[in-house]
Amino acid sequence: MPNKRMKIARMECDMNQEALANEVGVTRQTIGLIESGKYNPTLNLCIAICKALGKTLDQLFWEE
Repeated sequence: MPNKRMKIARMECDMNQEALANEVGVTRQTIGLIESGKYNPTLNLCIAICKALGKTLDQLFWEE
């Protein structure tokens, strides 16, 4: 399932995938795979992404 909430949050922060990847210490491809739903990130990576985007785990990763 694609993570549209993460992509929207990234765009609201005026960040491209490369900038977010650099911020959290992964490759741009990893961010792309997370957003497309083809990669399940670790909890530590989820937390790093949330901090970089100013969101909570619930806001970005909790399924409704």
